[in-house]
Amino acid sequence: MEVIGLTGGIAAGKTAVATRLAELGAIVIDADRLAREAVAPGSPALEAIVARFGDRVLGVDGELDRPGLGAIVFDDPAALRDLNAIVHPAVQHRYDELVAEAAARDPDAIAVYDVPLLAEARAASEFSLVVVVDAPAELRVERLVSLRGMDRSAALARIGAQIADDERRAIADVVIDSSGTIEHTIEQVDALWERLVAERSRSAAEPAADPADPAALL
Repeated sequence: MEVIGLTGGIAAGKTAVATRLAELGAIVIDADRLAREAVAPGSPALEAIVARFGDRVLGVDGELDRPGLGAIVFDDPAALRDLNAIVHPAVQHRYDELVAEAAARDPDAIAVYDVPLLAEARAASEFSLVVVVDAPAELRVERLVSLRGMDRSAALARIGAQIADDERRAIADVVIDSSGTIEHTIEQVDALWERLVAERSRSAAEPAADPADPAALL
């Protein structure tokens, strides 16, 4: 089964791209959702987080106070490394399970792993294709302010804390330009899907190599 990595900076429009791919038939695995599941009440990961950061990271309902924890680790690289060391293995384990389940259901499926920190935390070589959703930083700041109600300084800080756009583009096999209208973004996603389906069809039509044929060893 083919697994595509999908990433992009905050407010680049990655969610819209993932939603459209799901509509077209892709199996979308959301890294953020896996991260939330990994730290659900009673989970070993949440217990480890509390052991590291204390009860202050818990809300009154026993759920992880994600904004509060984020405020703790945002300016503390060592704390962030500790948090990632707890959460990432749990997320990876669940990701592996979901990919295996999807492949068992349909070996010819196209899966998409929607992961914001692909360039920071994952190897591009894990995926058959890496798709980066891209928009200028200033436009993303405007989106954070106008659509999410974030003040400008906070928006700039969030974007500044992420990997540079050119580093993210450097790992891309495909770049979706989301700086224009949503219609233009969707057109690019549809074109990508057509390409993926065509490549899958060609691959399925190719005859398997004969192991007895010396050419198959070349």
